[in-house]
Amino acid sequence: MDLRLVEYFVAVIDHGSVTRAAQSLYIAQPSLSQAIRSLERQLGVQLFHRTGRHLVLTSDGEAFAEPARRILLDVDRARGAVQDVRAMDSGRLDIAALATLAAHPLPELAGEYRRRHPGVLLNIIDPGGSTRVVDEVRRGHAELGLTRLASAQHKSSLIAHELDTQEIVLALPPELAEALPDPVPLDAVAGIPLVLEFTDTTTRPLVDEVLDTAVQTVAVECANRQAIWDLVAHGAGATFLPRHLAERELEGVVLRSTVPEIWHSVGFVHRPGPLSPAAEAFLAVAGISVPTGPGGETPALRETAPPGRRARRRPG
Repeated sequence: MDLRLVEYFVAVIDHGSVTRAAQSLYIAQPSLSQAIRSLERQLGVQLFHRTGRHLVLTSDGEAFAEPARRILLDVDRARGAVQDVRAMDSGRLDIAALATLAAHPLPELAGEYRRRHPGVLLNIIDPGGSTRVVDEVRRGHAELGLTRLASAQHKSSLIAHELDTQEIVLALPPELAEALPDPVPLDAVAGIPLVLEFTDTTTRPLVDEVLDTAVQTVAVECANRQAIWDLVAHGAGATFLPRHLAERELEGVVLRSTVPEIWHSVGFVHRPGPLSPAAEAFLAVAGISVPTGPGGETPALRETAPPGRRARRRPG
């Protein structure tokens, strides 16, 4: 049903005649009369009794009057809601984030975002691992994903924006660090008891993908990130973490680079096509400008570095 016809019907009721209703709507009287007849054909009922120049509601017209007003009111409310979202006065943004990135840099970004757009609800989920973050975005369960970009490169349906480059270091209790050189050769990791996650969430992918056969001694497997940090701090073993996270969260431990060094590129991924205003605004907080092509479509898959931000690179 054409909403304009409903609007015309209500206008005729409110103004008492087709002539006055047509004047208020700035349309020709014959056009309004034709519109009313079209609405009657669509509904399959007669809405007005026509007596000369006057229109009187039929019983069907009276029955339709209140629903018609509700339709127009609901449409006005819906339009207002959309305008609020466009103006960033309301709305919701779903972000899937890797656990380590949910600890940093996501809190800083989310805090600044909330200061700029307090009306938008942020829903941040940890689906468990970089691959699952990518899958959540690809399936449309989250609009943005914050993850290691290496996991997103094979997903040709996604677009990636680099945010930073992180060094992965070995966090050790002091007693374990005493017997090791600085930096630690990867082949020396084989003799170090490690505390790792047994799910694909944070440190385990780092081991599986980078260290592979170098890891031979797993002292503790644990699903809780904070528990792993506490275990390392109390001497149960060593673990792998992004340097900035280890420096901020772990006390009383020794951080060692590896030989060769381990670096990961991290950033946001999203599906092609226009993003919601909320998602565009979040990327803007991160210093990322989303390019758009003709018709507002986002160009094909590519990795972009945010303007105005230099990702921390591996020395040399």
